[in-house]
Amino acid sequence: MNFEKTPGWLDWYQQPSKPKFQLPNGAVDSHCHVFGPGAIFPFAAERKYTPCDASRDQLFALRDHLGFDKNVIVQATCHGADNNALLNALENSQGKARGVATVKRSVTDGELERLDQAGVRGVRFNFVKRLVDFTPKDELLEIAHRIKALNWHVVIYFEAVDLPELWDFFTALPTTVVVDHMGRPDVSKPIDGPEFALFVDFMRRHQNVWSKVTCPERLSITGPKALAGEQSAYKDVIPFAKYLVDEFSDRVLWGTDWPHPNLKDHMPDDGLLVDWIPQIATTPELQRKLLVDNPTRLYWS
Repeated sequence: MNFEKTPGWLDWYQQPSKPKFQLPNGAVDSHCHVFGPGAIFPFAAERKYTPCDASRDQLFALRDHLGFDKNVIVQATCHGADNNALLNALENSQGKARGVATVKRSVTDGELERLDQAGVRGVRFNFVKRLVDFTPKDELLEIAHRIKALNWHVVIYFEAVDLPELWDFFTALPTTVVVDHMGRPDVSKPIDGPEFALFVDFMRRHQNVWSKVTCPERLSITGPKALAGEQSAYKDVIPFAKYLVDEFSDRVLWGTDWPHPNLKDHMPDDGLLVDWIPQIATTPELQRKLLVDNPTRLYWS
């Protein structure tokens, strides 16, 4: 089946640099995706975008090039609740990948068991309106209670301005809750302003809440200046991510977000994204927690 990419779609960076930062042994890229290939794993009819192909083999080649040991592959919204591309990647990873799936209320116990055996350890609930249609919260809560029996967790994706209206639902979830991309803070606002302070309070009050300190390329206003040889890529995002790493060192994760869906202005060099890590996790101990200990505990224990 042929798919025509969304107009203006930016394909992933084809020749990423080799990172200067040496990742610790056992490091995990805790947020990445596979797209298709569409001819084998068709994209969902209800999708909001049509991406480029980004196969499991290309993802695993990037993993090895950057120096990661393992991946956590998150189901992409372009595939809806058809997890076959994800399952194929997990089943061909030689145990080096775990997954976060998307499921509907109609999912059977047998289907959940198959996902579990393949290495799925969580489900993703997406609240970004431009990416998905609304799913009733009672349906999501029902799914959360079902996956709790498998010792899975819930990954939530939302934008910072929506946290107040989602707070009660998030705090009702019966599992570990992992927030994508720090809840997408507006980094033009002060780090001690009310918006980010609310997110910090959310994590501080609820010990089951984790955060991915990911996607500076999505959040930054200053942009990827390291592409011009500077050391300050996405410098405006650093204080937000560093604060969470310092404050919640046992509940943070990091990932590339490869192949970076829906970026509009530039496509990041994944090697330079890895070189951003020591600016937010500034000691070997923090780096090991962020990249090895935390993801291993959540996905491989």
